[in-house]
Formats: sequence, structure tokens, C-alpha cells
Amino acid sequence: MQPLSDLTDIRESYRLYAVEMSTSPCYQAWASGAAGDPEVLRLLSDLPTLKQQANLVFAAARRHGLQPGPYDSLRALLLGPEWPAVRETILSRRTQTNEVARLTALTPALGMLGPEPLALVELGASAGLCLYPDRYDYLWEGAGELRGSGGPMLRIPAVGPVPVPAVHPRITARIGVDLHPLDVAAEEDMDWLLTLIWPGHDERRDRLAAAIEVTRAEPPRLIAGDMLDRLDSALEIAAASGGTPVVHHSAAAAYLDEDDRVELDRRMRTLVAAGRCHWVSLEGPRVMPSLAPSPPSVPDAAHHFCLAVDGRPVGWFQGHGAALRWNVRTAG
Repeated sequence: MQPLSDLTDIRESYRLYAVEMSTSPCYQAWASGAAGDPEVLRLLSDLPTLKQQANLVFAAARRHGLQPGPYDSLRALLLGPEWPAVRETILSRRTQTNEVARLTALTPALGMLGPEPLALVELGASAGLCLYPDRYDYLWEGAGELRGSGGPMLRIPAVGPVPVPAVHPRITARIGVDLHPLDVAAEEDMDWLLTLIWPGHDERRDRLAAAIEVTRAEPPRLIAGDMLDRLDSALEIAAASGGTPVVHHSAAAAYLDEDDRVELDRRMRTLVAAGRCHWVSLEGPRVMPSLAPSPPSVPDAAHHFCLAVDGRPVGWFQGHGAALRWNVRTAG
């Protein structure tokens, strides 16, 4: 998604959402319908800016019984007597999508860090589902595979010299930081995560359900709080586990304001330079342009996340796991 703080015109925002939601015909129709509906836009514009995002609004509507269908059904719900309850869900919930397919990018990046055990710290961790790179098998179609975990298989089309690991990483700690962490043992929280999956994305829903079971077998340590405020304490816990700390975040920086994004970049580069941790990021090039190559090495970079290791761009990840492209120029 586009950086939320940059979308000041709600009509244009929903037009952009319609483009970005092209893989879900239902959500694309809902976003297009809302973009052309002044009455609905006025209603949504009364929400705080960060709560106007289409995925949050649509998921809240579905949480209150709306089934995928024509735009008119969404319109009737938003403008009807159910709106106060839907609005309360929008205000109390967040788009904490835990897309475990991002591990197909994270795991090769971790393999670049050497054979030593690693202590993972995820910023914006949601329920912490992406703290388990060692619990999955991988197939990078066109590049190689990694098996032997005994867990679910993650597949992704891959282009370029992906550094396919020979073995799974050894993980000594799994620590997540989130303003409002989700509990894998809480059915209500997990139902919300499943509701955030777009209609028609059945493979993603199945993948998420499997990831929840993987995480429930050994829940992570989740710290509630601002990622910048709790970063040092999370790193201390990670270091005490005996592993090399690795801070990673994916599609999380968009929820920071511009000053905090700059501060996150500065803090992480300082920590890496001091040898306190490694840093793996997967963020949109418009969100953290300092982590993306210029010019972009893929067409339509706005619909990709840039993968960077210790502040150096190494590849691109598309959508919710549609493709991984390793950057030949920067990977060597």
C-alpha cells in the first residue's frame, strides 16, 4: 500500500486502493465504488487519517457480517444502522496483516549473515508469525529449495541469484515489538487476522491458518509499545539469548510518520555500524527511499517492497508473495 501519511485526498486514496486491490475483484469493486460515492467518502473522511485505509474499513464491515459481493451491499452497511458498530471496530482494530510469505525473502537474507545462531527482533510484529523462518520449507521456483523443517511449504517464483541457504537458520530468541500485539492463543485476535485476508485470496488464508498453528506451538515473546521506544530493550533480551541479534521489519514503516521513519533509519544504521545487530528490512520504496536503489531495478516499483540487508538493497518482493527478484547488481 501507499504510505498512509501521504494520502491526503480520500477520493484519490480510494482510487489508488482500487488499483492496488486488483487481485481481489470484490475489494477492487468496493474501492472503486467508494471513490465515486461522495456520501460514503464524507462518512469515511470523518475517521482519523490512519483509519481511512480501505483494507481496515472493508475488514471491519466483513467482521460485522458483510459477505463479499457487489458494492451496493457495502454502501448499505456503511450508511445504515450498523455504522456505529463498524466504526468502533475500525477505531479499535488495525491492519496487522501477518503475511508469512515474506519469509521467502527474509530467509535468504538471514542466510547472508553467516552460520552463527540468530536472535530475531521484529518491529511491527503483529502476532509474531514472521519470527519462524526455521519452521518452514521453501521452494524458490527457478532458484532452489530448502527442506527438512517438517513444517509447511512456502513457494514463490524467483528471479536472479537468490542466495538459497543450505540449512535453516538457528534461532535463539523470537521477540516482537508492536503497539498492540495480537495473541495467537486468542481466537478473537486470530479471527481478525483471517478477516484481513482479501476475498478471493484462498491460498493466503490457508497459509495464514497454517502459520497460526506453527506459532501456537512455541509462542514468541511480544513486547507492547512503540518500536522506537522499545528497540533497545528488545535488543538487550535478544543479545542475552546468546544469538546474534537481527532486527527485521516488513511493511511496518508506513505506519510511522515521516520523522519517525527517518529516525528508524538513523537508529538502525547506527546500531549496525556499532556491531550491535544486523538489520533486514522489507519496505516500500516510497516509504523508506533510503533503503531502495535509485533508479529502481524493477518496473512498477511502487507495487513492490525493497529487501535490504544492513541498509543495502539486495532484492524486491512483490505483493503478498507473488514474486521475489534478487538484485544482481547489489547482491554480489
